[in-house]
Amino acid sequence: MPSPFFATIFLLVLFIGTFVSCTEGAPRAFFVFGDSLVDNGNNNYLLTSARADSPPYGIDYPTHRPTGRFSNGFNIPDLISQELGAEATLPYLDPELTGDKLLVGANFASAGIGILNDTGIQFANIIRISTQLQNFEQYQARVSALIGEEQTERLVNGALVLITLGGNDYVNNYFFTPVSARRLQYNLQDFSVYIISEYRKILMRLYDLGARRVLVTGSGPLGCVPSSLASRSVNGECAEEPQRASAIFNPLLVQMIQGLNQELGSDIFVAANAVEMQTNFITNPQAFGFVTSKIACCGQGPYNGIGICTASSNLCPNRDLYAFWDPFHPSERANKIIVQTLFTGSDKYMTPMNLSTIMAIDSL
Repeated sequence: MPSPFFATIFLLVLFIGTFVSCTEGAPRAFFVFGDSLVDNGNNNYLLTSARADSPPYGIDYPTHRPTGRFSNGFNIPDLISQELGAEATLPYLDPELTGDKLLVGANFASAGIGILNDTGIQFANIIRISTQLQNFEQYQARVSALIGEEQTERLVNGALVLITLGGNDYVNNYFFTPVSARRLQYNLQDFSVYIISEYRKILMRLYDLGARRVLVTGSGPLGCVPSSLASRSVNGECAEEPQRASAIFNPLLVQMIQGLNQELGSDIFVAANAVEMQTNFITNPQAFGFVTSKIACCGQGPYNGIGICTASSNLCPNRDLYAFWDPFHPSERANKIIVQTLFTGSDKYMTPMNLSTIMAIDSL
């Protein structure tokens, strides 16, 4: 009869062997970092006001219940996972993220955060990007305990990574009050240059942690979201100052990523121009099957753009007809258009290549 020690070793070898054979043809792991556009439930486990864990959030999700996603249904990471043929990654704080589920990847995102640590301080307990990266290190240690360091390194190096930051640094920091500390410190151009330089440090830290395929999204058209229309628009046109912020930020992001890739000698980082992607259905919603891109499906006040989406908010009967779900976030159907552009978009939207090209290159 074998000793417990040898039995344990046998089971570990069997587990690693099974992992290697299963992952050879399996979808690549997927890791997500960022803010509410990509948070899929981490904030449910935090004492914070930045939560989407009550109705009508999730009304069109398969369970028809709120999940912590700031959406009526699936969000961008969900839809990317579907395109990859993979199951959705669990929030890192989810107690169910153990064993084999760790090998799928993890979502570290937290609503309310930004590039800067002082972004979103009004939300109290949120997982700032520095902590998300620490959690990624912790994740790797947990996986190493399961499958060993070498296999963990292969898993991380071969993964697709999504990071979405920047919008909150304007909305919930620079523009948060007329006399915010950052606004007193910087003009809009200099602030944008500063946060891009800080974003670069974050991306380099991701690289140091093993990420080798990183999709980096810019901010959307901040002046055109229902929240900006309600609070800043004169006559229903996109609000000028937040819109100028997006117009500055996105080209700077693309330029920074091109420089990083050149420095690293490889196309590690892929920039997605979210302004260009969303401007299409914002300026011509009918061409995409929407009845409006100005009014949020769920909200209150002008354009349903005041406050947050709650059970007492106005709620549209057909979410597929609205480009925006709530005052800040695209509807599930708009997210599908965004993700389709991530996979098939031209260099107008994706630099240096789209995700379909990446998948083709990486499968060789």
